[in-house]
Amino acid sequence: MATDSRQKPDGQRGANRARSVMGDQARSYLGHHRKVARDSMQRLWASPVASAMTWAVMGVALALPVALLLLLSSLQGVSAGWESTARITAYLDLDLPLSDARNVAREIGADGRVMTVQLVERDQALEEFRASSGLNEALDFLEENPLPHTLLVTPEDGARSADGVQALVTFVEKLRGVDQVQVDLGWLQRLNAMTDILARAVWALALLLGGAVILVIGNTVRLAIESRRDEILVAKLVGGTDAFVRRPFLYTGAWFGLGGGIVAWLLIQISLWWLSGPIERLAGLYRSEFTLQGPGVDGALALIIVAMLLGWLGAWVAVKRHLDDIEPGDIAGG
Repeated sequence: MATDSRQKPDGQRGANRARSVMGDQARSYLGHHRKVARDSMQRLWASPVASAMTWAVMGVALALPVALLLLLSSLQGVSAGWESTARITAYLDLDLPLSDARNVAREIGADGRVMTVQLVERDQALEEFRASSGLNEALDFLEENPLPHTLLVTPEDGARSADGVQALVTFVEKLRGVDQVQVDLGWLQRLNAMTDILARAVWALALLLGGAVILVIGNTVRLAIESRRDEILVAKLVGGTDAFVRRPFLYTGAWFGLGGGIVAWLLIQISLWWLSGPIERLAGLYRSEFTLQGPGVDGALALIIVAMLLGWLGAWVAVKRHLDDIEPGDIAGG
């Protein structure tokens, strides 16, 4: 029993020592990361002109596709609102009796895709046309009413897309007594097709500009590697690992990305402020509620995070390509 009592404290002390060693290693690791991050930022501030130029290039490259995506999202929101107001107009046969017209209205209203059906009788339609057109004297010469009974069909919310409305139009056209069905969705379908093409073009542009950002950061980090070549050789001579040597350059790329993301956000906000007035005036002339939507807080954070990832990736590509070429044997060769 005495032996067991001695073994337990010894085992506990060993476990405590192991946890203490692991804690020291973690604190040392995190402390080194903080030091490297701080030193990398100080090096950028030491050359403010070159850093500002890199941030400006990244900001422009990131702001352009993001601004176009915001514009497309605003257009898609407006087209969705137009889709929600889509209404089908069904003109019945001219000689169709009123009772049959009411039967057609009930048949359409029984469909689950229809919210409401309004029957406009031909006499009512003529009176409304007479009141709105101002052609009272001309209409008095008509021997009979030339207008048919009309059905105004409002689809349910789930059927107000372009495809849903088209399917409902096909259903109404097949009904007996329906002469013509009209819904002006052709322009909306063309608008949606154009926005889809523009969306793909913007994403392609975003990929190209993202690649350009990676190349810019990679070239900048490559120059930093060449300027610190001797420092890298010494670090490798004293046993510095590849992760230890590449860490400052990865932080440099991340800081470049952070600055580029902030510049891109500022450019977007300035552009929105500059364009908001004319766009609101134009929308008012067309009685539209169209407005340019900004990225918001979540969008700004996503933009900055993506920019930092692009900066880190560009730095990693440069480090992977050029750091492996620097070996301690180069001193002797030099």
